[in-house]
Amino acid sequence: MGKTSETGIITGTRDKDYNLIWFVEASLDNALRLDTFIADAERDADTELADFFRRAQTESRTGGELGKQLLATRLQGSGIPIAPENRAEG
Repeated sequence: MGKTSETGIITGTRDKDYNLIWFVEASLDNALRLDTFIADAERDADTELADFFRRAQTESRTGGELGKQLLATRLQGSGIPIAPENRAEG
């Protein structure tokens, strides 16, 4: 399966921007999904697996947060107004 050469012509969003948006969504979606996996492991009293999924969930949350900060920084530089609650801190 090869990547098409879509570079924003169809979507209006450059590939690298789309990729960052996708990464944030996928990271946060993964963090949510892992809650189910943790509950399943706990229900079966598999603490090793539950702990593994908790560590993975932490990494997914971290990736999502870092991606949101980078996205906010890039949007600020683009001249697009950003609501104060969505601005990256620091």
